[in-house]
Amino acid sequence: MLTIGITAAVESASWTAWRELDANVSPRTYTDEVEAGGVAALLLPAQDAGRERIGALLDHLDGLILSGGSDLDPSTYGADADPRTTGYRIERDAFEIALTRAALDRELPVLGICRGMQLLNVACGGTLEQQVPVPEIHLHTPGTFADHRVRLEPGMLAARAVSREQVSVRSHHHQGLGNLGEGVVASGWSEPDGLIEAIELPARGFAVGTLWHAEEEHGSPVVAALCAAARERSVVA
Repeated sequence: MLTIGITAAVESASWTAWRELDANVSPRTYTDEVEAGGVAALLLPAQDAGRERIGALLDHLDGLILSGGSDLDPSTYGADADPRTTGYRIERDAFEIALTRAALDRELPVLGICRGMQLLNVACGGTLEQQVPVPEIHLHTPGTFADHRVRLEPGMLAARAVSREQVSVRSHHHQGLGNLGEGVVASGWSEPDGLIEAIELPARGFAVGTLWHAEEEHGSPVVAALCAAARERSVVA
């Protein structure tokens, strides 16, 4: 059976009688959309052992989703922290950057979502903008998705995945991309502010990032495209 790995956030969480414990967490929408694509989902917690044996871990995967979550540590892209940059976990950043680079080297299908798109860019040597100029377009209320439109570059992977060049999306972020990493190309922009909302690595097969939460769309065409790419790669292999 084909398997898509999904990175898990490291957060302080509470459930039943337990309060404020470190936990590996992931919204069910990620696994639901992967399973809807006919592929098994496997959560990938940040771990030193996994980082030391990335190759063995990737041997079990046919694709990878870099999920959303807290900000990245600015030191990962050579910057000092803005006071509004918070919640970063060094162990998660280190694990996911190593995982992403190894997955790209294998041309494993990769989809970065929100934080995952930012991490994809950083893993390729790019930087982040720690506070976007018009944040209310992308995050007007913490814990609530903001709705806006995105314009996609015709003919590129993101536009082909959603089968159109304009799409309504759900966002929840206050950061964006700075300098694009090596091989990274912008393929989508938010309206009306023109923030980069989609990126691709044309030389790496299926490697796409969406700053919007593609997993929040029931029957997500972007996640379905990742599953299809994993299936195609498996057949070729």
